[in-house]
Amino acid sequence: MAQSAAQQEDLLSDAKSLFQQNKFSEADRAVRQYLKDQPDSADGHFLLGHILFREIQAHAMLEAQFQSQAHGPMRSARTMGSNPSPTPDLTAAQEMAKASLAEFTAGARFHDPSADDLKTVALDYVLLVDYPDADKWLAKMLEWAPNDSDGWYYLGRTKYNENRFAEAISAFQKCLKLDPQNVKAEDNLGLSFAGLGRHEEATAAYKQAITWQAQLLAKNPGPYIDLGSLLIDENRPQDAVPVLLQAVEIAPRDSRTHELLGKAYTRTEEFPKAQVELEKAIELSPQIPNLHCMLAPVYRKQGLAEKAKAEYDRCAALTGTHSTPETPRQ
Repeated sequence: MAQSAAQQEDLLSDAKSLFQQNKFSEADRAVRQYLKDQPDSADGHFLLGHILFREIQAHAMLEAQFQSQAHGPMRSARTMGSNPSPTPDLTAAQEMAKASLAEFTAGARFHDPSADDLKTVALDYVLLVDYPDADKWLAKMLEWAPNDSDGWYYLGRTKYNENRFAEAISAFQKCLKLDPQNVKAEDNLGLSFAGLGRHEEATAAYKQAITWQAQLLAKNPGPYIDLGSLLIDENRPQDAVPVLLQAVEIAPRDSRTHELLGKAYTRTEEFPKAQVELEKAIELSPQIPNLHCMLAPVYRKQGLAEKAKAEYDRCAALTGTHSTPETPRQ
């Protein structure tokens, strides 16, 4: 029996309430039931698009995707905490992103989307590694909602992944104007300066981000990691060590912190300490070829020939395969 109009609206209202409570599976079921009788409801389609995206976001896949597309010493994610467990399969997340986009497309046939809808559309495109489209929709939503600090932050992240560092700097500065002392934005501002080779300004941004969170119990390891990485690149490993020790204290389950600390100890020829850190990094992220390539000469320097050979062999084997991305910070 078809539901009355009042019952249908109650169902949509329930779905919205469940979504706001982060009960995404229940919200998904409720809105799909509503759409069976109301297939031309823009609100229903838009809500389902948001639900599908938030289900992906709940598994940290958005930050994982931003991270996996960054390059070189600047590839680490800039988010809170640490996640020791593997993230869900990216392919499955991308299928959900496509489904989310399909719902926004369906809803747009009946009603114009809001700025918030466009932000989710843009972040779906991030998951699909389509940064030009993500850039386009973030720029459009910011025309409608210029005071959305998160929008500017994600636009900066997108510009960074497009290697458009000057535009990323502008976006992060706008985010910081709206949301002063945003540690993630300041850290990413530093990364964007570093992308242009402006190391003094990058260092100042990392140090500012560190200062802003000095009194916080839960700290973001990103500025420490990025400052330590920059100091290593500048051939100042002895200065990088104390910064990276702080990063390890904040995020002990982040393989990147141990990798960089191991690299710094290798440069200062403290090989036993380098061995400990690189072995820990491999324990956390065994499929990253570079870690094995780094550990092999550390073993060799200490006369551990058999261990060195095993790591060289592992490095060669993994280099010829597709490795999994590092565990992202969240």
